Amino acid sequence: MKQKRYFLDEKDLPEQWYNIVPDMVVKPQPMLDPVTRKPVTVEDLSRIFSLEASRQELNATDRWIPIPDKVREMYTYYRSTPLVRAYGLEKALDTPAHIYFKNESVSPVGSHKLNSAIPQAYYCKMEGDTNVTTETGAGQWGTALAYAASVFGIDSAVYQVKLSYEQKPYRRSMMQVFGSQVTASPSMSTRAGKDILTVNPHHQGSLGTAISEAVELARMTPGCKYTLGSVMSHVTLHQTIIGLEAEKQIEMAGEYPDVVIGCFGGGSNFGGISFPFLRHVLDGTRKGTRFVAAEPESCPKMTKGEFGYDFGDEAGYTPLIPMFSLGHKFRPAHIHAGGLRYHGAGAIVSQLLKDGFVEAADISQMDSFAAGTLFARTEGIVPAPESCHAIAAAIREAAACREEGVQRTILFNLTGHGLMDMAAYDQYLAGNLV
Repeated sequence: MKQKRYFLDEKDLPEQWYNIVPDMVVKPQPMLDPVTRKPVTVEDLSRIFSLEASRQELNATDRWIPIPDKVREMYTYYRSTPLVRAYGLEKALDTPAHIYFKNESVSPVGSHKLNSAIPQAYYCKMEGDTNVTTETGAGQWGTALAYAASVFGIDSAVYQVKLSYEQKPYRRSMMQVFGSQVTASPSMSTRAGKDILTVNPHHQGSLGTAISEAVELARMTPGCKYTLGSVMSHVTLHQTIIGLEAEKQIEMAGEYPDVVIGCFGGGSNFGGISFPFLRHVLDGTRKGTRFVAAEPESCPKMTKGEFGYDFGDEAGYTPLIPMFSLGHKFRPAHIHAGGLRYHGAGAIVSQLLKDGFVEAADISQMDSFAAGTLFARTEGIVPAPESCHAIAAAIREAAACREEGVQRTILFNLTGHGLMDMAAYDQYLAGNLV
C-alpha cells in the first residue's frame, strides 16, 4: 500500500493556539511562590520568564491566543508537518487498527521543540532581552532554543544534563553550531550546581538540576530570561499547533481518532497533540476518545507519582507546582530518553489525569527500542528514544485491536528523529542495553 501523507495549505495553517484551561471542568490549582506560599502573579513570573510568556502561563479566560505574525511566518518554514498513515506498521502488526502519526521530525532541528522555542525567543527579543538560558535533557529543546535565539540575534546558554552531554555529543555540537554556550549540569558555574556536587560529586544530572542552574543564571544576569521546553502551561499552549493541524489533516483522511498518544516527560508534546481533540470531549461534541501519555517505566510520575505541590527543579528555585511527582530530589535511571527523565507532570495534565480525562502507560526502555526499531524498518524513519515510547504505546493499542477483532483509529505524535541517538540503537542491537 502506498504511504499516504496529508498536508495543509499555508492559508489553512492555524492562526491561534488553543488554551484548554477555560474549558476544563476543574481548573488547575495555582502555582505558589516558594517563600510566601501565595499564588504567583504575572509580575512574579516575569522576573525569570518573558512578560508575554508569563501572561500566557496564567491566562485562564481566553480559549484562543493569537500567534504573532512573525512567529507564524517562521512556522511556515516547516509547517504543516505531515500526518502519515502507517501502512507498513499496520501490516507488520497484522492489526485491523488504522495507525496515523504526526511527523514532527521534519523541523529544522528535527523535533517538535521548535514550536515553542520560536515564540519564546521572539517574545524575549521584542521585550529587549539580549540573552536567554535554558536546560535540556537529550538536547532537542536546547537545540531548538539555540537555533531560535540565533534567528532573533540573541545569545543563548544551555545547561545540558551531564549524562546526556556525554551520551549525545552531536546534540551538544548542534547547539554549539547554532552559537549556544553549552555546559554539562550539574556544574561548578552556579551556586545550585556547586551545592549538588558538594553532596554528590559524581551526580550525573537530571532535568531538575539543569533547571536550577538555568534559573539561577537568569536571575543573576541583567537582560537574561529563562525559557522552558515543557511542563509549563505556556509551552503546552504553543505546542497545540500540532493537534490543531492534525485535527484538520485526519478529517482529510475521513477519520477521527479513537486513541491519541504522546510520549510524556513534562507534558508539552502530549498536550500539544491531545488538547485540541480533548476540547471536543470537554464540550460534549465527541465521546469515547482516549488520551494516553506514554512515560518511561523508570520515571513513572503519572502512574506511580503522588499528586501535590512540588518544586519544578532540584534546588527549589521555581514556584511550587500542583502536579503528579516523584519528588524534586528524584534521581531518574540513566535511560537514553533523556527528554523524559523529569520528576513531575505539568499542572494542566496532572489535573486532567486526576479527573480521569487522560490516562498513562509506562514503557520499559527495552520495549521502547524494540518498538522504535520495528517502526524504522516498516516506516523508514529512525525515531528519537522519547518518541519510541509513544510508538510502543500505539503498538499495544494496535495489538489489542487485533486480539479483540475491532478496528480503531490510533493517532500518535512522532516528536523527533533519532539520528543523533544512534549510539543508543547500537547498544540495543548489540544486546548491551538494560
